[in-house]
Amino acid sequence: MNMVRKIAENINTSPEFVGKLQYNISMKEHTTFKIGGPAEIFITPKTVKSFCFVIHYLQQNKQSFFILGKGSNIVVSEKGISGFVISTAELNTIKYNTDTNELICGAGCSFASLTQFCIKNSLSGLEVFAGLPASIGGAIFMNARCYEISISDIITSVEYVTKSGMCKTYSVNLKDWDYKVSPFKNMEKGTCILATHFKVHKENKKLIKETCKKYIKNRLEKGHYKFPSAGSVFKNNRTFGKPTGQLIDEAGLKGTRCGGAQIAPWHGNFIVNTGNATADDIKKLVDKTSQIVKSRTGFQLECEIIFYGD
Repeated sequence: MNMVRKIAENINTSPEFVGKLQYNISMKEHTTFKIGGPAEIFITPKTVKSFCFVIHYLQQNKQSFFILGKGSNIVVSEKGISGFVISTAELNTIKYNTDTNELICGAGCSFASLTQFCIKNSLSGLEVFAGLPASIGGAIFMNARCYEISISDIITSVEYVTKSGMCKTYSVNLKDWDYKVSPFKNMEKGTCILATHFKVHKENKKLIKETCKKYIKNRLEKGHYKFPSAGSVFKNNRTFGKPTGQLIDEAGLKGTRCGGAQIAPWHGNFIVNTGNATADDIKKLVDKTSQIVKSRTGFQLECEIIFYGD
């Protein structure tokens, strides 16, 4: 038995681990691009305590790992991922603190479930994120931005675990955040988001529901869900003077293909999987787009999706 398998077995048989540990799980089923080979070890802790145990144990044994939310911003290699993938899927609790008017959401919580909770409890403040396919943890890590609102604008604090297994709370200081940049990108390797506190307020239930439906409809009209994708591929940059999608459109690139990957004919900043795309197809199309836009405009596009794997 190799070292990775031995460590996996030790985790799986530990009384401190509650959850599911699986071998050679296809990442196609765990990413919105529907691309990627197998994860060697796929761990889904069921509780925060178990999640922290796994993180600490892997750090103690000098094992690298990847934290997976909804897989909405990642492209995984066909060769898969050696070592450990840790899913936040079971860290999906949602609570409302009536004293502070805060929602406390687990890192693995989906925006679909969060939206339904807000509608049911007449809580407003998160409507612009309705329909976002990311997990809460992923959205915090990337500082997701929708309709000119960054998620950092509506959070008060974030609970996280350090590589030594200590649980801490970060209180938001907006100086630490920027456009699609969060302080968690620069924290010590092994730091993992556990939960987020959002500021909300009471509002008319019908109004909240209608507003959420409006944003979901807008995403549908923009073709967000027509094919597997990761949404916007490149960051927008104010110095460009116009949206990145417009720059790509003006370069005549909409509809351009590399293998099974295509720049969406309806949106220049989306790359979609038409059915059999590979990670290499996506990467080639990203590079081609960047090169052509730079040669035409002088602007260097910055890719926001993450390429990961062997």
